[in-house]
Amino acid sequence: MIMEASLDSYPKEFGAFLKADRELIYEIALLPGTIQGDRHTIFQTYMKPIDFSMVGSVHSHPSGVTLPSDEDLHMFSNTGSIHIIVGYPYGLNNFQAYNRKGQPIPLEII
Repeated sequence: MIMEASLDSYPKEFGAFLKADRELIYEIALLPGTIQGDRHTIFQTYMKPIDFSMVGSVHSHPSGVTLPSDEDLHMFSNTGSIHIIVGYPYGLNNFQAYNRKGQPIPLEII
């Protein structure tokens, strides 16, 4: 679903929050008012509900590069413990997960 939503948003970025139960990410949450741009996704974080199942974020990089920018690292440090960046062409191998410090972490798709 994330890859399809990213492709549908292309050439703009797609962004959402991740919901998980323990170690299993089971849903994405779209925030009202999210702004999608060619090189950014701006979340209206005041619209984020108080929901302790939200554990991080996902967003796309239309450039195909899945490395976090300085802005990404700032957001990671404030919005949860796991963050995924997906890159064009949005295939099952075009992503990388990161912790809140921006360090790559393993993520298994089941």
